[in-house]
Amino acid sequence: MTYILDTEVKFLPGVGPKRAELLQKELSICTFGDLLYHFPFRYVDKTRVYAIREVNEDLPYVLLQGKILGFREVSAAQKRLVAIFADSTGSIELVWFKGISFIQKNLHAGSVYTIFGKPTSFNGKLNIVHPELEDMAKEEGKITSNIQAVYGSTERLKDMGLGTRTIGRLQSALLGMALPKIEETLPQYILEANRFVSLREALLNIHFPQSPELLKKAQDRLKFEELFYVELSILRSRTKRIKANNGFRFSQVGELFNHFYYNNLPFELTNAQKRVIKEIRADTGSGRQMNRLLQGDVGSGKTMVALMCMLIAAGNGFQSCIMAPTEILASQHFKSMTEMLHSMNVSVALLTGSTKKAERKNLLERLAQGDIHILVGTHALIEDTVRFCRLGLVVIDEQHRFGVAQRGKLWEKSENPPHILVMTATPIPRTLAMTLYGDLDVSVIDELPPGRKPIKTVHFFDSKRDRVFGFMREQIAAGRQIYVVYPLIRESEKMDYKNLQDGWEMITQVFPAPKYRVCMVHGKLKNTEKEEAMQEFVRGEAHIMVATSVIEVGVNVPNASVMVIESTERFGLAQLHQLRGRVGRGAEQSFCILMSGVKLSADSRHRIEMMCSTNDGFQIAEADLKLRGPGDLEGTMQSGMAFNLHIANLGADSKILEYARQFAEQVLDADPLLSDSKNELLLKTLVKLRSSAKDYSVVS
Repeated sequence: MTYILDTEVKFLPGVGPKRAELLQKELSICTFGDLLYHFPFRYVDKTRVYAIREVNEDLPYVLLQGKILGFREVSAAQKRLVAIFADSTGSIELVWFKGISFIQKNLHAGSVYTIFGKPTSFNGKLNIVHPELEDMAKEEGKITSNIQAVYGSTERLKDMGLGTRTIGRLQSALLGMALPKIEETLPQYILEANRFVSLREALLNIHFPQSPELLKKAQDRLKFEELFYVELSILRSRTKRIKANNGFRFSQVGELFNHFYYNNLPFELTNAQKRVIKEIRADTGSGRQMNRLLQGDVGSGKTMVALMCMLIAAGNGFQSCIMAPTEILASQHFKSMTEMLHSMNVSVALLTGSTKKAERKNLLERLAQGDIHILVGTHALIEDTVRFCRLGLVVIDEQHRFGVAQRGKLWEKSENPPHILVMTATPIPRTLAMTLYGDLDVSVIDELPPGRKPIKTVHFFDSKRDRVFGFMREQIAAGRQIYVVYPLIRESEKMDYKNLQDGWEMITQVFPAPKYRVCMVHGKLKNTEKEEAMQEFVRGEAHIMVATSVIEVGVNVPNASVMVIESTERFGLAQLHQLRGRVGRGAEQSFCILMSGVKLSADSRHRIEMMCSTNDGFQIAEADLKLRGPGDLEGTMQSGMAFNLHIANLGADSKILEYARQFAEQVLDADPLLSDSKNELLLKTLVKLRSSAKDYSVVS
């Protein structure tokens, strides 16, 4: 027998096949349960009914109850219908410019209505244009609330008559049918321990709050439940992975590591780098498979840590690979590693989409024979033709650029699971790391190499551009190089942000040849053209690089000391921080100049103020999370996030998340397999939530 919430939504009265098809396309609503868990994103308080004599045009929205006394004649020329609406204290005009025939057919003089709308004044008379109306007689017996839910919809849905009010009516009909049959999803002991309302009461009050207090209780229960099951899933997956997967044991540090450390290391490691290497060494020597996330700001030395760990792998007879999101970054890794490993018997190879056929054939043969110790590459590494002899360590650089399914293909290139190290220069807030990466151990490089000076960040409006140009000339005269970054390649009619082509023309006019050399890089250039321009800048032949955010990752030029970001308001905080990290890599003082128009939204102003006040990537990440929410930070969401969040917000609900994780830990500490009868419902619900999702819990 089908559980009522698994019923196809087309069978709900008022939906039907056509609306059901559109609901699926637009909102991924396929079943009664999908619709019921399409929660409101805000509420309109209709708890106060105004008397008409209290109404004035300065009020935002008002709720009135009364009778329609009659209609004025429709003006054919102006296409306008006016009704006189009255209560015991006075009257007001209701005005419609659209749907006039429908209004005339369905509204009746003498009937009692509730209306809601914005009062305005026209020709000295108060009116409400296109008010919301409810027939009091027809509403009897329906589930309603004076705290009105507002639902997310789309233009296509609205064109089909599925705006927020219609969705509300469908929710009312659905609850009327399904509420008594909805099954509880949390055990009684959890409900009692937290004084939660039942699932039925929560779902009723999330859609039709009977009071502000009951709305809050419904939100608390539903948010906890979502986050609790996320954490329960992650923690169980972690235990399952550790028990199921015995990893390769790197029994020794090895001669290669020691030789590099004492003879080739170009600079002294920071204490943070040393700590992280020890953590990774402990993992790889333990006999269990490592699954570790390495966080560190731009320029903190993550790649050096990765290289030294790959030398440990090589010293134990294993191969390693490092996958980067762009050919530029992969080429940079290959070049720097080759240079640092000079005079050492370590074979490093590069594989990208641009690798020539003959070279690729030879490389793949050597790789399969075990002659290559370290393979550096892009997405090309996950191709079926790439086969390792003994892959022991996989390093993923800038992990957020890859979907977890892509990363999983590297996992499959070894008979036994290789050790996994994923690296990110995008600091991840603690609450997000607990959820997206709760199945991973986390290491943090929280200090920069000695000698690095904090980058000075300043903000200028476009009107101060001449002053900025003067500063750029001074820096070039001092032997420095400059990035100028734009958000768009071509002008957009919808966005008047400075674009790359106009910027290129302006910069080349202000900094003319032959005194100045300007190069340009953007994502639509051919790889050869992009590489040529990059290398020109790396060699110091170009003074200024005009670029899009394609240079967010992948170029390391210690001599570049100035980053000018045009139309700063167009970029997110995390992206601004990444771009700023392209400078500040040498011993000289570096600068980040944020350019913007005068008109800034509150969010844009906040982002700019945050950038100017701190270089701390974790502070910026926390602020970014609060500003825009977590977004879809993964190509495919990580293990526990295989099911979506409908109501919880990882930025706003961090306290609930932490409590939910602690509670999940307590449950699993007492019953790791959820085999106790009191946890039967937990296991059943968890299995159902995960049943439709591919299990990526073993992939970092």
